[in-house]
Amino acid sequence: MKLLLLALVATTAFAQYPGLNLPPSGNNQQATVIQHMGPVKVAIEYSSPAVHGPDGKDRRGQIWGKLVPYGLTNLGFGNGKLNPWRAGANENTVLEISHDALIEGKPLRAGRYGLHVIAGADEWTLILSSNSKAWGSFFYEPGEDALRVALKPQKHEYREWLTYDFVTRKPTESTVELQWEDLAVGFTISVQNTNEFYLSSIRKGLQSVAGFGWQGYLAAINYCLQEKTNLEEALQWSEASISMPFVGQKNFATLSTKSQVLAALGRKEEARQSLLAAIEFPGTTSIQIHQVGRQLMAAGQNRMARARRPRKRTRRQWRQEDCSRTRQKGARTGPGRDQS
Repeated sequence: MKLLLLALVATTAFAQYPGLNLPPSGNNQQATVIQHMGPVKVAIEYSSPAVHGPDGKDRRGQIWGKLVPYGLTNLGFGNGKLNPWRAGANENTVLEISHDALIEGKPLRAGRYGLHVIAGADEWTLILSSNSKAWGSFFYEPGEDALRVALKPQKHEYREWLTYDFVTRKPTESTVELQWEDLAVGFTISVQNTNEFYLSSIRKGLQSVAGFGWQGYLAAINYCLQEKTNLEEALQWSEASISMPFVGQKNFATLSTKSQVLAALGRKEEARQSLLAAIEFPGTTSIQIHQVGRQLMAAGQNRMARARRPRKRTRRQWRQEDCSRTRQKGARTGPGRDQS
């Protein structure tokens, strides 16, 4: 067994010589799976062995507890200690996460981690090591552990190639499974305070190209309104979208958006005044007024939806109204009637 492992290591070393583009050892193809949870990116890099060996031999029923031993094992190479399984083949299996997260409820800092497991008939242990550059598990050191969690294996439909798959995908939580042969082992990755992640990114964006136009500020404000968060800063962004030098512009969109922020802050009269200013702003179309009215009604703000100040009438409108009243009076008296 040790001679076989040493031969495998030697062959692998030649197959992966730096600077040469050669096939992976054992034809265990490299793979990467990526999943986003809002702004958080999770990636797993691994090499994917098959149930059928490089010689074509069917190893079904010989994977768990045999090819992949249960418990810790002396691999016959490396540090000479009892080591876990690399949860893949060839190089280290690596989990990379862009933001702080929880793995099965335990905190993990953003970074790259070597992924190892201690397999068992009824329970597995997931190990994330701060050393993500070692070859496989040959040099694994428990002192470099960043996290350990217990997992439960379960039966799964047949998988020829070892695969990592995100089987549930939610805005703040995903479950990733290692699937191979007829078994799967999964763990949950969840993130908290995604609003803060987004807001941090938005603030940086507004300091760059996105902040050179009022439209970028409106996009940031609409995120805050949708998530009902960070409304005081959203109001500052609203003022910038209207009056910031070289950027702000007073128009229906900026004024009506400011009205929405004020309403969300409970400042109803100021919200009403800003909405009326938007409605009366030159160039405002009936479609824009209709759309904002529907939005307000959908939000349960029926009084605001009906709020509209009469427009000031021009001299021409006054003359037209005078003529109309004169015609109506003549129609009532009629020709030849006594108008005294």
